[in-house]
Amino acid sequence: MAYTVTSTPAGPVGSQYCVCKVELSICGQNLLDRDVTSKSDPFCVLFMEVNGKWVELDRTETAVNNLNPAFSKKFIVDYHFEEVQKLKFALFDQDKSSMQLYEHDFLGEFSCTLGTIVSSKKITRTLLLGNGKPAGKGMITIAAQELSDNRVITLSMAGRKLDKKDLFGKSDPFLEFYKPGDDGKWMLVHRTEVIKYTLDPVWKPFTVPLVSLCDGDVEKLIKVMCYDYDSDGGHDFIGEFQTSVAKMCEAQDAFPLELECINPKKQKKKKNYKNSGIIIVKSCKITRDFSFLDYILGGCQLMFTVGIDFTASNGNPRDPSSLHYINPMGTNEYLSAIWAVGQIIQDYDSDKMFPALGFGAQLPPDWKVSHEFAINFNPTNPFCSGVEGIVQAYSACLPHIRFYGPTNFSPIVNHVARFAAQATQQEAASQYFILLIITDGVISDMDETRHAVVQASKLPMSIIIVGVGNADFAAMEFLDGDSRVLRSHTGEEAVRDIVQFVPFRDFRNAPKETLAKAVLAELPQQVVQYFKHRNLPPINSEPA
Repeated sequence: MAYTVTSTPAGPVGSQYCVCKVELSICGQNLLDRDVTSKSDPFCVLFMEVNGKWVELDRTETAVNNLNPAFSKKFIVDYHFEEVQKLKFALFDQDKSSMQLYEHDFLGEFSCTLGTIVSSKKITRTLLLGNGKPAGKGMITIAAQELSDNRVITLSMAGRKLDKKDLFGKSDPFLEFYKPGDDGKWMLVHRTEVIKYTLDPVWKPFTVPLVSLCDGDVEKLIKVMCYDYDSDGGHDFIGEFQTSVAKMCEAQDAFPLELECINPKKQKKKKNYKNSGIIIVKSCKITRDFSFLDYILGGCQLMFTVGIDFTASNGNPRDPSSLHYINPMGTNEYLSAIWAVGQIIQDYDSDKMFPALGFGAQLPPDWKVSHEFAINFNPTNPFCSGVEGIVQAYSACLPHIRFYGPTNFSPIVNHVARFAAQATQQEAASQYFILLIITDGVISDMDETRHAVVQASKLPMSIIIVGVGNADFAAMEFLDGDSRVLRSHTGEEAVRDIVQFVPFRDFRNAPKETLAKAVLAELPQQVVQYFKHRNLPPINSEPA
């Protein structure tokens, strides 16, 4: 058993865009009994693969005399959707107080990706010994939970009869919200906009994370201060009050909550001082701001389809200069793109059956051109088993088709859109479709494709285009609405940007993980954006 042991936990591994933290809870069942006089004393060690080596991240406590342990210590891991994060859970029977793992008896291990765990939320698997055989009847159960408070608070505030602070007019009031900091001082959390020339302001509703406003504790006191704005920065203090989120939540649309705004100096000086005006909480609502991981843990499946360009501009696949030529290493740019994207997405699809379609080729026996054909030549069942299945079907179909043209994208976009449209009838965040199109060139049916993408932007689907070869990809950049909103030829605008384009040539000499990060970086926010737009919470979500 060769393991790398690091005395300090490894720092954040991978990209700097950590989506969030995931907490993993570990239980063991029927572990091997390695102790002669009593039962095993198991502990679990978590490793992550970094540059091909297993690096220890953390370990649980030891469960004494227990073959069915539920460990109270949780593993906390940074989750990156766009990376393959390989984890290994190894169980040992503690024999000595040594930190060296070889001093303890090995009880079995299990390896998988973090994506596999979060897409299932909870998995139970057989523990294996070093020779790959089962460790007796030993099993491990791993459960995942997102570590974040995703509640947000939306406040609608107004004022009435505030003190007049300006000589020649009324006040220009704004509010500041504070929470107690760790050092005991008040810490500014939010400032409203200024409402000019009024003593009865109505501020725009605003939304802030509940953690920001009160550290997630609705009973915690917060302070609200009201000022009269001055352009020189010397804002005049009108008054203040303290309250809590729990108190503000008593406000209902028909029954606003009224709080007196007090100026302590005036209160001390004037005997008959009542207040410096009233601040009104018109409404206060706490909701959940769901993340990508909330939807995945809630059971949303990512449905993956591949579209492959078999047009003549790719070159004869038997010629080494062709983009479809499979080199002696068994790969080409098409296969590299399929692997890079597919190996990440396949963790999020429970049956791992993916339709693989081709376009721009003449098919046997009558050699008609097709712009959406199953590359396994089975139109009623175009599914391939896993990414390996796509790769096998692709290699097998190359000798049997004639590369032709034109390069029409719209049939394949519309093909996936039909399935995405069916999924919307469920009115649940259960499926999201991803179409990967790999192409070598210029789109022939640009108007139809623009129209298809604009229509697809209303559906639970995203399109990833990888451009292979050295062609001019200006049209693809146009479809990727990062710089401006995509419009169809009739002028209709896309509801959201669903196309992500990358040229493969930018990644030829980079590690294969880099391509996956680039093409999948925008996907989590596209998934969240769609379900939020439709007001669909994750399937198994708790109310705020």
